[in-house]
Amino acid sequence: MVAADSAVVIFAHGSRDPEWVRPFEALRARLEQRLLDTPIALAFLEQIRPDLVQVIGELADKGIQRVTVLPLFMAQGRHLREELPRIVARACEINPGVLVRTSAAVGEIESLMQAIVDWAATEHTRTRAADLGHPVA
Repeated sequence: MVAADSAVVIFAHGSRDPEWVRPFEALRARLEQRLLDTPIALAFLEQIRPDLVQVIGELADKGIQRVTVLPLFMAQGRHLREELPRIVARACEINPGVLVRTSAAVGEIESLMQAIVDWAATEHTRTRAADLGHPVA
């Protein structure tokens, strides 16, 4: 078996709440099942470790040469427009030979936006059909 030379990093904002990370861990597990020969890592902008520079360094230490960063942010706000390029540049400077490609924000991916629209419509239908019985259900 050939060792992996590429990896995927799921990049999210971060939170002080330790439970917040659970959906990202579940996503990582699903992606690991889909991309069996590819290392999948989590990295966070703030509040939770590891950060992106650390993760890219750890991947580089394992011989990874190409990294896809998937920013799980809804839009290209300041974090993605300004901070992410600086973070990636720093990681690449520290780890020469590692090439990093960042994907678009989740809200810019048509298939994901359609999935959100489908989910919203389903939830609306469920609310209309539900016997709520009280104001919060």
